Amino acid sequence: MGLGLENKVILVAASSKGLGFGTAHALAKHGAKVSICSRNLEEIETAAAKIHEETGADVHAVACDVTKAEQVTEWVQGTVERWGVIHGLLVNAGGPPSGFFKDLSDEQWHSAFELTLMSTIRMIREVIPHMSESGAILAVTSYSINMPIESLALSTVMRAGVAALLKTLAEELAPNGIRVNNLIPGRILTDRTIYLDQNAARRRGVTIEEIRQETVKRIPLGRLGTIEEFGDAAAFLLSPAAGYITGATLRVDGGLVRSF
Repeated sequence: MGLGLENKVILVAASSKGLGFGTAHALAKHGAKVSICSRNLEEIETAAAKIHEETGADVHAVACDVTKAEQVTEWVQGTVERWGVIHGLLVNAGGPPSGFFKDLSDEQWHSAFELTLMSTIRMIREVIPHMSESGAILAVTSYSINMPIESLALSTVMRAGVAALLKTLAEELAPNGIRVNNLIPGRILTDRTIYLDQNAARRRGVTIEEIRQETVKRIPLGRLGTIEEFGDAAAFLLSPAAGYITGATLRVDGGLVRSF
């Protein structure tokens, strides 16, 4: 099935590696023009070169800290100056640090708010004026919006706010032909997953491999997911092929979350 992504202009945040890179690569593979960003210029330029080399796609790479409003504006404006229009946006950011509620400071709560919720608000607010009819906005959240995850209070609270925002915008932006959806990764093999497994292993006094084995046992498909699998799901939801899907939440989790 063709996705209809040829020459579509799509911004992908936090895309030097992990879920963002997997999404940008999948979009480029289907013919999209991708504007990618991360805080580290060298890393995002390396990612852009890899995507171009492997797909032939036109890639625009920018250093952008999504917690800084002016940098988000510059990223969006630079994309519009290059291609004239925006067809899609993947909202994505590295997760807040792990920690239990009793150990978290006001500063950590504020930083998580800026990183997770306010970055989402700012990215979406910036792209809407430049988005063509039948545009698509997709945000990466977490299965913590379905059930709390141990030691991830910051992520759980902030991503719940993002999920509520997405449902609100799905209705508000529908008359403009803009779709808004939510994509939830399960245990995808990324640097973030490794970081969380390391913290869990340290806290419990076991090996990372033991933590990984416990995780896999809870996944019906019996393995971790890949960034390629996540990217393909994201590319579909950002594409015209998903033109009648809005306000929806899709989990790419191998069956991990059992809720209805």
